[in-house]
Amino acid sequence: MVQNTPSNWKSRVRNFFLDLDARIDSSLFSSAKGIRELYERYSTFMDRFYVGRWKRWVFIEPLSEAATLGLGGLVLMLTLAIPAFRETADEDWLKKSDLAVSFLDRYGNPIGSRGIKHNDSIPLEDFPDVLIKATLATEDRRFYEHFGIDIAGTARALVTNAQAGGVRQGGSSITQQLAKNLFLSNERTIERKVNEAFLAVWLEWRLTKNEILKLYLDRAYMGGGTFGVDGAAHFYFNKSARDVTLAEAAMLAGLFKAPTKYAPHINLPAARARANVVLDNLVDAGFMTEGQVFGARRNPAFAVDRRDEASPNYYLDYAFDEMRKLVDTFPKSYTERVFVVRLAIDTNVQKAAEDAIENQLRQFGRDYHATQAATVVSDLDGGIRAMVGGRDYGASQFNRATDAYRQPGSSFKPYVYTTALLNGFTPNSIVVDGPVCIGNWCPQNYGHSYSGSVTLTQAITRSINVVPVKLSIAIGQKEQPKAPNPAKIGRAKIVEVARRFGLKAPLPDTPSLPIGSDEVTVLEHAVAYVTFPNRGRAVTPHSVLEVRTGAGDLVWRWDRDGPKPRQAIPANIAADMAGMMSHVVSEGTARRAALDGIPTAGKTGTTNAYRDAWFVGYTGNFSCAVWYGNDDYSPTNRMTGGSLPAQTWHDIMVAAHQGVEVREIPGIGMGQKLPPQPKDANAQASAAPKVLETKPGPPPVLTKRGADTLVRVEKLLDDAAKTATKSTSNDTKAAKPSSSTSALAFPQNYAEENANASAPRKN
Repeated sequence: MVQNTPSNWKSRVRNFFLDLDARIDSSLFSSAKGIRELYERYSTFMDRFYVGRWKRWVFIEPLSEAATLGLGGLVLMLTLAIPAFRETADEDWLKKSDLAVSFLDRYGNPIGSRGIKHNDSIPLEDFPDVLIKATLATEDRRFYEHFGIDIAGTARALVTNAQAGGVRQGGSSITQQLAKNLFLSNERTIERKVNEAFLAVWLEWRLTKNEILKLYLDRAYMGGGTFGVDGAAHFYFNKSARDVTLAEAAMLAGLFKAPTKYAPHINLPAARARANVVLDNLVDAGFMTEGQVFGARRNPAFAVDRRDEASPNYYLDYAFDEMRKLVDTFPKSYTERVFVVRLAIDTNVQKAAEDAIENQLRQFGRDYHATQAATVVSDLDGGIRAMVGGRDYGASQFNRATDAYRQPGSSFKPYVYTTALLNGFTPNSIVVDGPVCIGNWCPQNYGHSYSGSVTLTQAITRSINVVPVKLSIAIGQKEQPKAPNPAKIGRAKIVEVARRFGLKAPLPDTPSLPIGSDEVTVLEHAVAYVTFPNRGRAVTPHSVLEVRTGAGDLVWRWDRDGPKPRQAIPANIAADMAGMMSHVVSEGTARRAALDGIPTAGKTGTTNAYRDAWFVGYTGNFSCAVWYGNDDYSPTNRMTGGSLPAQTWHDIMVAAHQGVEVREIPGIGMGQKLPPQPKDANAQASAAPKVLETKPGPPPVLTKRGADTLVRVEKLLDDAAKTATKSTSNDTKAAKPSSSTSALAFPQNYAEENANASAPRKN
């Protein structure tokens, strides 16, 4: 090998690299020289266009800055436009918003409709001229002149609003409003306004002016659950939009601004006042003269009286949202957009729920300083039998049953006790009710008193705060005996179990989570409790039972296509929990909720400063959650879960069980009849008061001294009961005299729940 290698190989390699280096240097030098020559030629060429002195500062510099800023603005506009144009990514964007649904109750009776059907039955040229003019004069006078955004109109609105110190005039064009109706929500944010502007320009590029106006007239919400002027004309005047008079056209055009506020079937004087403003706009815009509108001023429109036509609007809104999500799961090839949907709603139960809430708020809402309530009734399949999202849908369409997150208080504790049973505890396990702290947070019971050793059944019956916190620590210690923070591990297990029940709320980890400091919705809470009477099987809340096309063809059915129940906890754990929670109704904080001859279980909840009052309970047939409070989170006047919520729950469930075969709850059986009331006056006076027969009245007004005295009396009676218990037997039922005496000592359920006014949480 060495003999075959040339003797001068080293010099050859060295010469090769020297040649390569020379070639690279030469190329770089030649390139630099060429670039320099090109630059000199470019400079010589550009010198011909040199502008100096004043011409440079007057013309060249401003144009250069404008070009720079324009390029930056163009990049910024494209960045802002990306979210808006994503809304139009679907080629079927126009048809996608065209969903129209007619709703039937569970027995097949029509109860309402939702959605927008593109109504081509009335071409734009067939709409009355006065209706078109009234719409343009009020909403967008320069509609046929602008490119989607009325710059002059927006500037005028800004000046007018600034002078008035508030919103007096809208600046959105008809195209912008249509873009919002088709693609966006009603939230008042800068992001939404930016997207609205870009989408308006996009619509102007894709559609003609007449097509935009036709879509706007067909798809704008007009109040009363109607969309489009033709639907509104039928609803308010019992006639087609082709036949409306000037006065009626002015009233319809006035609805675009605030359909709920100016709906004539709700507030006819406000609707007529708004129609008069529309007539003024017609004159100001030059579309009509004062003489032409004089007759409409003297003879305003009359609307059909529909006050007695009650519609479960909160329920229908929820069902329509569910239907839109369901349609998105259909195959892309499926083009049908008109459906007839049978719901799980029972109109009798729905009416009873609405009446129960309205009656309680009307009678006692002022005394308790409570203005709102919500409730959900579910069957054991998760079908929503009734839903009330607020006191008055006409005043507020916000659904407090599905969209409001409120602290559940002690009604969250069943998830904690379930977790304890899953980790080796039993209903008769003893836990010491005594001081405990997690960091610098120390939960307190009512009156800063403790009950000593209690069973889990006694703890949930009395709604003791300390026990769930101690359970969270014990659960963590069983999971990881040497963990430095067992309470955190225990809370994670509690959240895991709550997820199994179906709670999808965030449930952040806080020390007070075991006593209900995290927020949930009424809907999720009600359906989660179904797991207890359902032998541990969790279900999915739903309103839709069956979907058919307008021609009657079956498309989807819950029992065939819906998600199946899932085993969340063992059946024996669910039975043990039902047995424990039945004591809350029979002898605890929820005695107002007891049903005669129907097994009942549940849990009350009252949050800090009495901001929220809950009762969530179930029978062998239904689960129901009731919430009372205020939208602004202001405190109520000492309202507890055992007062109005429990009474409302009782009234609803009495109606729900009419004509229904009562089922037993595993772990309870079939319940028992309530004791009859004494008939004669003397016997009635000597008998112990029956809480169930006492309607919830105004909250008691006690002085601080009186309240302290009652607390001391209750503590003495508790101590006496414990002493008697120790001297007689270990029977756990010996705690009952304390409970009944507490009910006597605190009228109107003032001390229904053992919660401390100074504690971080109420129970």
